[in-house]
Amino acid sequence: MAYDDLRSLLRALERDGDLVRIKAEVDPHLEVGEIVDRVQKSGGPALLFENVRGSDMPLAMNVFGTDRRMLKSLGLTSYDDISEKIGGLLRPELPQGFVGMREAFGKLGSMAHVPPRKVKEAPVQEVVLTGDDVDLEKLPALFTWPKDGGSFFNLGLTHTKDPETGIRNLGLYRLQRHDRRTIGMHWQIHKDSRNHYQTAARRGERLPVAIAFGCPPAVTYASTAPLPGDIDEYLFAGFLQGKRVEMVDCKTVPLQVPARAEVVLEGWLEPGKMLPEGPFGDHTGFYTPQEDFPALTIDCVTMRRRPVFQSIVVGRPPTEDGPLGRATERFFLPLLKIIVPDIVDYHLPEAGGFHNCAIISIDKKYPKHAQKVMSAIWGAHMMSLTKLIVVVDSDCDVHDLHEVAWRALGNTDYARDLLLTEGPVDHLDHASYQQFWGGKAGIDATAKWPEEGYTRDGGWPDMVLSDPDTAEKVSRRWREYGL
Repeated sequence: MAYDDLRSLLRALERDGDLVRIKAEVDPHLEVGEIVDRVQKSGGPALLFENVRGSDMPLAMNVFGTDRRMLKSLGLTSYDDISEKIGGLLRPELPQGFVGMREAFGKLGSMAHVPPRKVKEAPVQEVVLTGDDVDLEKLPALFTWPKDGGSFFNLGLTHTKDPETGIRNLGLYRLQRHDRRTIGMHWQIHKDSRNHYQTAARRGERLPVAIAFGCPPAVTYASTAPLPGDIDEYLFAGFLQGKRVEMVDCKTVPLQVPARAEVVLEGWLEPGKMLPEGPFGDHTGFYTPQEDFPALTIDCVTMRRRPVFQSIVVGRPPTEDGPLGRATERFFLPLLKIIVPDIVDYHLPEAGGFHNCAIISIDKKYPKHAQKVMSAIWGAHMMSLTKLIVVVDSDCDVHDLHEVAWRALGNTDYARDLLLTEGPVDHLDHASYQQFWGGKAGIDATAKWPEEGYTRDGGWPDMVLSDPDTAEKVSRRWREYGL
């Protein structure tokens, strides 16, 4: 099973020799970020900074920084463990489209151990601070990169609910600390929480917000998962961790938060209250510019008696985003197949930020099948933000980027096999010449058929492969060669 809370995971990592305690004083202004970035890129351990200047809270970093730790936190041995479990739940119906995806998650939600369970008392409310006792300056926010516009909380799980339907949303957004009681909400245009805020503003209402830090690992991961807006992230978290997530009512806002979180911020977002947010060195590896975003006033802070704060460092990949993104890629393969059943496998390279490029393998069945799949991907929920789609045949390992490059570079006549279009792109995309939409490309790297216009003598050439009998003979005699 997954770990119940952050501190139990940290204890397990320490027993494994996969966590280092740093007792020396460190500065959250640039120094922590530089340390963490170096450790991340070398595949190093989780870090627990015990002496962060300006705060008396230990700071946990790089907790999900390797595939091993990501899997361990969820009680898994392989990312395929969950994708196979999801796939098994979906068979034999394999419903089609977005309605089918909702029906599939409805099946998950009907399982007795999945729905969250409300409790009356919670560790995260052992200490309650209100009024003048609220001071965000005592929390270890990070100033990570030289041109950042301020200090940020990078792993706060933001809770909101739709003012009209009451459906809640759990999302992960960066949070700039403006002062001791105010934080900026970086709600991008495609995010559900932004829709909740706009709905409340249209109704002339305040929006209640709660932000939790140091949550159970399954909850933290679920906050990053690209679920449809009407699917409860806490159902998914319960499914991931194999038991119900304990939730508690907030003290000052009508929301619930994980009972075993470390720190929670509660506040009301006033319509139209905006402040400049950014710049910020983001997961794209580039700075995102300053923009006006909603500014939340914090009225209450609850926490454990000796809380452990958690954050991450993002920037040029590889970073801690990597294992989180790979988990999403594997977990959602069965669900993506509901929308696009043509898919055999897919890969979202970390170097592309997991949304700039998708490599898709298909069992090609008719002319221009690859182009049909490209259009389907661009219509599939958040996959609509994908800028480049490369389609290969099913005998290509989509995770072997050398193999994919060999197919894409060698199998393509760009006069015929390159599809250019325009559409929505990620809010953070800096390459588009205007914000929110830009150019997209699809590369058909499959073997071409005569029906697609490939009519050269002899047809599409055979791939160079070893003689099977000789390959088996050489394998059998390998030790004889002294190699």
